[in-house]
Amino acid sequence: QVQLVESGGGLVQAGGSLRLSCAASGNIFRINDMGWYRQAPGKERELVAVITSGLRSNYADSVKGRFTIFRDNAKNTVYLQMNSLKPEDTAVYYCNADITSPTGFRRLTWGQGTQVTVSS
Repeated sequence: QVQLVESGGGLVQAGGSLRLSCAASGNIFRINDMGWYRQAPGKERELVAVITSGLRSNYADSVKGRFTIFRDNAKNTVYLQMNSLKPEDTAVYYCNADITSPTGFRRLTWGQGTQVTVSS
């Protein structure tokens, strides 16, 4: 079984920064893509950023130039550095990871979510 544990959320003023972390543990052979999504109240979950095992990244237009996704493969951890935060970035942030087990079973796993609140 695989588990993703997120940390780093909290309350910050507009213009401030936060760094989210998401660590994978359990029965892991390989971690493929890793990503961050967010869901604001009354809205659908949306992609924020994704990073491949080869370290290529893509971002939602709304966060380009402000957020950076990176990963430490030795620690099975993905990060989201969020700068110049805006009130509209307020949401629950979820990480996910496409993980292959030692037996070859491949599954997309989600974290439990961490709240980010940006005050104006």
